[in-house]
Amino acid sequence: MDFFIFLWKSIKVVSEQQVILIERLGKYYTTLTSGLNFVLPILDQPRGVPWRDIDGRYRFNYTIDLRETVFDFPSQRVITRDNVVLEINAIIYFQVVDPVKAVYEIANLPEAIEKLTQTSLRNVIGDLDLDSTFTSRDHINSQLRVVLDDASNKWGVKVNRVEIQDIIPPQDIRNAMEKQMRAERDKRAALLDAEAIQRSSVMKAEGMRDSEVARAQGERQSRILEAQGLAEARLTLAKSEADSINLLSSAAGSPEQGLNYLIAVRYIEAFTKLSQGQANTVFLPYESSALLGSLGGIREILKNKVKAVEWIRQSFLSDELKEDYLELLEVRYQHIF
Repeated sequence: MDFFIFLWKSIKVVSEQQVILIERLGKYYTTLTSGLNFVLPILDQPRGVPWRDIDGRYRFNYTIDLRETVFDFPSQRVITRDNVVLEINAIIYFQVVDPVKAVYEIANLPEAIEKLTQTSLRNVIGDLDLDSTFTSRDHINSQLRVVLDDASNKWGVKVNRVEIQDIIPPQDIRNAMEKQMRAERDKRAALLDAEAIQRSSVMKAEGMRDSEVARAQGERQSRILEAQGLAEARLTLAKSEADSINLLSSAAGSPEQGLNYLIAVRYIEAFTKLSQGQANTVFLPYESSALLGSLGGIREILKNKVKAVEWIRQSFLSDELKEDYLELLEVRYQHIF
């Protein structure tokens, strides 16, 4: 019976990714790895180590877990470079790579890691101002990991990651930050409104410019068409006058007689228009017989162009009618002579 009890106490079964440190007579002897192991009862005793659970409670354990372990530390107060007090909650992920160093190089590994994390976090945050603390979480995490990994290397611990969970500023700082965010949003909204107004003004100005250009081009085209129409009308009128002179010349027997007849008709039409005006009195030349004689002597006058022009300019007609007759005389002389 005693043999079976001795055999039972000699057998140690260790779970996967766990180890047990064996001390023989108070001195480190061996490390039991996962699987079936044999020890000497009474002489070989497992070394107990303090450990920290995920909920933060400490317990005394005889096995050392080699898996990656997470420690969630309570919030702590830190001071930034611009003297703002913050509450920061950090999480550390580490793994025991050398269980002998983790037990014999440090008295309480979980507490040592917690205190080291807190002090390193204070040092890192102390080099940053408030705004950098909120915008540089990745920088804080990486810097903390490097510092903790270097410090815990002699303890047989590998720090894999450090994460900042919460950064809680004081209430007055939070109120100021909220006001600042509202001011920034109002500023962005005002900038957007100003840009919209500017763009609208530019579009209106471009539209007015295009409208003025189109209107100017339309007026220019209209004037060109009007000038072309007026030129064509004058050309048509001149051609019709020339045709009428030719017809009168053919009917009268000679160009001089036809031109004499046409001028006499126009002379009489001018007196008719004068008699149809608002004035009740019609002024005739002082020598009426001379006027009637001029109609008979038109043929003689038209034989000399200079005399014809002089006769028209010395007549009692208006300046407008004189200009018309001079133009008509020039056209007719071009066709006759």
